Amino acid sequence: MADNKQTKSIGEFWVCAELAMRGWDPALTRDGVARTDILAIKADSAYQVSIQVKTTCGQNWPLNILRIGLEQQGTEWFVMVKVDKDSNAIQGFVVPRNHVIAGTWIGHQNWLTDPDAKPGKRNTGIKGARMDISIFEGYKDRWDLLERSTSECPVLLPAWEHDAALQPRVGLPDGHPWKESLPEW
Repeated sequence: MADNKQTKSIGEFWVCAELAMRGWDPALTRDGVARTDILAIKADSAYQVSIQVKTTCGQNWPLNILRIGLEQQGTEWFVMVKVDKDSNAIQGFVVPRNHVIAGTWIGHQNWLTDPDAKPGKRNTGIKGARMDISIFEGYKDRWDLLERSTSECPVLLPAWEHDAALQPRVGLPDGHPWKESLPEW
């Protein structure tokens, strides 16, 4: 599974199968459609969501949040897929787009500005952010969240991220809806 296109396909087809088993009608978009890999309509209600799939066979996901962009409508999701190469087990984490942005920013800024880190050792900008599974663990198998507007979803990021976001050295990116009023989690 070293081929990146193959890894991407594994994640997208797996997400489509999981959606179909839960009463969604998923459709893969063509390559090149920005921000959306899958459009899915809930069969019994015509409610539609757009999903971007990020798949890794490693320990983390590269997440350039400047390229990802903030949510434009209340139905934009990520499904973070983790494929275990040894066992072929697959895990999925269903996360609202703005939660991905916040979790990635907080995690990366906390790492980047850690006062205990040796000076000059951490200089990777936000474009090079990589988040491990622990950031999104609370969203594991939360397919039920898709039936809500993303603004109505509970924040399931780690508690330490809430505390870190309150620190001036970390905060949240400009334009993020939580920057003015951080929700509880």
